[in-house]
Parts: sequence; structure tokens; C-alpha cells
Amino acid sequence: MTGRTVGLLIVMIVYLAGMILIGVRYTKRNKSASDFYLGGRKLGPIVTAMSAEASDMSSWLLMGLPGLAYLSGCAEAMWTALGLAIGTYLNWLIVAKRLRRYSVKANDAITIPEFFSNRFRDKSHALMIISALIIVVFFVPYTASGFAACGKLFGTLFGVNYMPAMLVSALIIVAYTVLGGFLAASTTDLVQSIIMTIALVTVVFFGIHVAGGYHAVVDNAHALNGYLNVFKNFDMTTNTSTPYGKLAIASLLAWGLGYFGMPHVLLRFMGIKDENKIKLSRRIATIWVVIAMGVAIFIGIIGYGMTQAGAISFLSTSSDSETLLIQVAMLLSNHGAIAIILAGLILAGILACTMSTADSQLLAASSGISQNIIQDCFGVKLEKKGSMLLARLMVVIIAVIAVFLARNPDSSVFRIVSFAWAGFGGSFAAVMLFALFWKRMNRNGALAGMIVGGAMVFVWKFLIAPIGGIFAIYELLPAFICSAIAIIVVSLLTAPPDKEIVEEFESV
Repeated sequence: MTGRTVGLLIVMIVYLAGMILIGVRYTKRNKSASDFYLGGRKLGPIVTAMSAEASDMSSWLLMGLPGLAYLSGCAEAMWTALGLAIGTYLNWLIVAKRLRRYSVKANDAITIPEFFSNRFRDKSHALMIISALIIVVFFVPYTASGFAACGKLFGTLFGVNYMPAMLVSALIIVAYTVLGGFLAASTTDLVQSIIMTIALVTVVFFGIHVAGGYHAVVDNAHALNGYLNVFKNFDMTTNTSTPYGKLAIASLLAWGLGYFGMPHVLLRFMGIKDENKIKLSRRIATIWVVIAMGVAIFIGIIGYGMTQAGAISFLSTSSDSETLLIQVAMLLSNHGAIAIILAGLILAGILACTMSTADSQLLAASSGISQNIIQDCFGVKLEKKGSMLLARLMVVIIAVIAVFLARNPDSSVFRIVSFAWAGFGGSFAAVMLFALFWKRMNRNGALAGMIVGGAMVFVWKFLIAPIGGIFAIYELLPAFICSAIAIIVVSLLTAPPDKEIVEEFESV
């Protein structure tokens, strides 16, 4: 290895060691399953805000979004980011406080499936089982894609084989998650959001300098017809642009609907210590998300300017364009010891994006099996120590399955992320909103909304969208609409909820 490679490796090893130390620090604080899965509802406002957004963004923020802007211009990237920004704000505004309060009232629910089951007094446990299975179905491959991204990053940078690199990455994520649970995952997510921010800022300033200054970046972008136009879809390979229709824009804005059904984000709302601090968390989270996504898109535009200046080679495919930050980091690392440290932080930021999502997914998936299915549904009674041991064991088992699924280095990362996002949004988003705001909703309506929304994600993705034309839209939008219709129709056609359920709803 060269001195530069060794320097980059040291920076990343220090970062990874820090994550494990955080896990060790919180080990003794986990005395029950509630502590392990929800941190005993003790999160502060800053940790709540930043861990929610870091666990949400994944490697899409530092790889997918800049790569998309680089190749396709502003339209698709900007409308997607706008939808996510609006979704983030509305989720904090209308869901966070009520869910925090309602989850306590609903027999102190510590997971999303348990909340749904308790909210509607579902003695059959159908809501709990189905929602837990949905979480496992979408989160296990989602976690696998995160492990794969880490393996590809290390393999590309340091010339090691994919499998060992992926296994080491998975082992580190599992280690601090098993040791520290929800508190460790949330604290590491806070640290990782700081690393992501440093990476974004460093790339912007260095990239503008290498590209020849801000005006050079803007002039190069303006030279491409439609590249900066949010109503035109630009194609870098053909250097042409086509109009971006209203339906396509609505489809991209629909990404924001997914937030109302994201288990790993909703758990942060349930875990905050003081519901009166949610307003502060909302402001922090929204500001960070808007700035981070805006900067990520700008980095894609800067990247094109760097190729025009001859600093990096032209990135002609989507897989190549997603390595933009890696290319910038390697270029930066040629400029001395301090530059190597900054480049290492950029690479650590890419790793942080992936790890901050994978740890939350592991916890959510394992809670669905160990807490909701094994203990709640099958009635297996365990003491606190036994419950903790089972929780940690399930994290390991799910991680092993995810490692098996990630064994193929050519597996797609971002296609899985997009589909899983639609899966959770379609299955849970409408159900969560109606559960919090419509007292006439009953257990049958919740079950129908969950099943219809989840099924429509698959039906639209694989049967309807391939038809093309007006049907070629993101599957989350039709799934959400169908789920909402199913909730309303079935709830109104079946018996209203019991008086006890209505009184609890009104008290919340």
C-alpha cells in the first residue's frame, strides 16, 4: 500500500473504532427490551432529530443524489429532494408528537407493530404479525444492500476482495448494535450525520476550486440545454432534454409520503424523552435535510464542472456517477497529510450514510421477530435477561441472513432502497396517518389498508408500470392512494371501534 492509502485506511479505522466504543458505552444501559429497542424513551431533541435523518438518508445522500444530478441535471433530483423535504417537515409536524403520546397511551408500545395492535385492541394479533412480517420482508434485503455498499467501498478503495470487506463492515455494524441497542444506534447516527456534513462541505469547496471557481461551474452547467431547468429531463449521454410532465413531478414528490410509514424514523419519535422538545427537533431535522440534499445536488453539478476542467474523467453511466465523491476524495488525497485526513472523512461520510441506516434496520427487523412475533404473538414469556438475549440473538441472525443475500458483489443497492421505501410507504403510511387522526377507523380498516397498500407496491412495480406511458410512475403513489381508499371503505362498511378505543383516541 502507498502512504496515501495507509493514511486513508487509518482515518477510517479510527472512525469505525469510535462507533464500536459508543456501543460499548451504552451496553450497561440496556436492562430490558424496551431499553434495547427504544432506549427507554430517553433521547434528547438533538439526538432524536439527527439520528432520525441520518438513519433515513443512507448512502443515497452522498452517492445516489449527486450521481443523479451529475447525469440528469436538476429536474429529477430537485423534485425528489423537494418531496423528501416536505415529507420530513410534515412527518415531524403532524405525526411525531401525537405518535409519541399515543404509543405511551396504547399500553406503552415500543415497536410499530405493537402500536398498531394495541391501538385497535387486536386480540387476533393479525395486525402485529402482518406488520412485523412486512418490516422483515423489506428491511432484511435493505440491510443486505447496505452491507454490499460497504463492501464495494472498501474493495474499490483498498483493492481487497469484496467478501472479506463486506464481512468486516457487517461485523462492525452488528457489534455496536448488539452491544448498545437503540441508544448506541441513535448516538452513532448523530456522529455519522456530523461526518456526512463535513464530507459534503469539504467536497463543495474543493470541487469548486478544482473546477475553476463558482462561475466556471455555473457556466459549464448553463452550456447544457435544460441541465439546470427543473421542468426538463436532461440526458447526458445524448446531450438532449425533454419536458418533465406534471404526472412525473407528482410521482417524484410522492417520495415524501414514505416518511409516514418508515419504522426506523417513527421509532425516533416514540423514543424522545420530552414531547415538548419535538418542535426543536423538527427545526433541526428539517434544516439539515434541506441543506444536505441541496448541497448533494450541487455537488453533482460541480462534478460536471470538474470533468470539464479535466480534474476527473467523464462518468458516463449511473453506476460510475455514483462514485463521484469517491473520485473527489482520491483526488483530494494527493495534496498532503491534511488533505488525506479530509479525504478520509469524505470516505467515512459515505460509510456513515450506509451504517446509520443499516443499524436502525437491524433493530427494527429483529424487534419484529423477537418482540412482536415470538413473545407477543406466540406468548413466549421471558424474563428481562432472557428478553435481552433474544433481542441480541435476533440482530445477529438477521445480520447473517443479510450477509448471505449480500454475497453477490453485483447486487443493486439503490434499486432495493427505492423499492423498500415504496414498500413501507405503501403498507404503513396511510395506516399510520388514519390511526392517529381518524377515530372512526377500526381494526379491519387498518388490516385492509396494510394489505392492499403492500400488495399494490408489487402489482404496480412488476405488472402495471412496465406498460409505460402514464402508468410509468413511482409505485409508492398508487399504493398510498389504494391503501387510503381501502381503510375508508372497509372501516365504514364494518362495525365502528369500541367505546374504549374511541375514548383513548380522544384523550390523546
